[in-house]
Amino acid sequence: MQPAEASRLVKHYGAQLGFERCGIARAAPLARASYVEAWLDSGRGGTMDYMHRYLAQRIDPTQLLDGAKSVIVVALNYNQPHPSRERERPVTLDRGDPHEADAARGKVAVYAWGDDYHDVLRTKLNGLLGHLRTELHEGFAAKVCVDTAPVIEREWAAASGVGWIGKNTLVLHESLGSYFFLGVVVTTLELEPDAPALDHCGTCTACLDACPTAAFPAPYEMDASRCVSYLTIEHRGAIAEELHESMGSWVFGCDICQEVCPHNRRAPTTTEPRFAIRPPGPEPVLDELLHWSPDDYRTTLKGSAMRRAKLDMLQRNARIARTNERLAASQPEGSAVHEPTQRLPKTTQ
Repeated sequence: MQPAEASRLVKHYGAQLGFERCGIARAAPLARASYVEAWLDSGRGGTMDYMHRYLAQRIDPTQLLDGAKSVIVVALNYNQPHPSRERERPVTLDRGDPHEADAARGKVAVYAWGDDYHDVLRTKLNGLLGHLRTELHEGFAAKVCVDTAPVIEREWAAASGVGWIGKNTLVLHESLGSYFFLGVVVTTLELEPDAPALDHCGTCTACLDACPTAAFPAPYEMDASRCVSYLTIEHRGAIAEELHESMGSWVFGCDICQEVCPHNRRAPTTTEPRFAIRPPGPEPVLDELLHWSPDDYRTTLKGSAMRRAKLDMLQRNARIARTNERLAASQPEGSAVHEPTQRLPKTTQ
């Protein structure tokens, strides 16, 4: 089968499986390999030492899979509206606490509200390969990569036209926004590549201005060691006190730079049922989280991406959030403590 026809099959079945975007790039060393190497050397990766391992595979997929010729990249939307406290009670463990409605709550990034995206994406990508093996009358090798393989997904998303890398270093798409997961398949199939995505951030700096910890030293540059998502999910030790107040009430991840992005104003809502809200929900009760036992942790977070953070880390985050909630409550009415600036400027295309 010709590469163009095989590519059409990839995109047809990708759409059938629910992926909002599907792009293809040629398997070759990353065009921005020197940027990746410089970022790692700068120490901005914090304590994520695993990023330094398997560097050759990270910047060249042919080192990850012998004979690799193509990289398939898919995007799966996880965006959903935040359940208002007035209209819908946030999901928590039912402990029968009569004061729970007024309890101080933390915040969880949208991507972790539902089932673990690793499982959802991997199942869909394996399904895609199953269709291709049935339809294509040729043998081929393929490696499914969902966050755990030495692949820099955002670079391939940009190279394959799925989206561009924004000033907040997330992948953006004009109509899909940025609330989507990326999955990658490295394969020996010869496929027709797509054109790289064009940057549409223009003169907008909303994400840079809103970051509470100043994690962006410059547009398109991220100092992960200051990012709230990194601090709450990846950082294993104590968090520097100078950053505590800026972390607000986030206990797992952070969505601030996405909340203020103009491209997310009208982003569509996910249709994937496995991303429906499950305990502990968008706003877990902090005191409840602080009293979780190891069994509570394992039972509540079974099948959740929140398992990435260990129990002691979540409780560390909850203690910081509890202090910040008390600080916020003591502020004069009308003032806000590290809430994102809801400035939505026009972009220059």
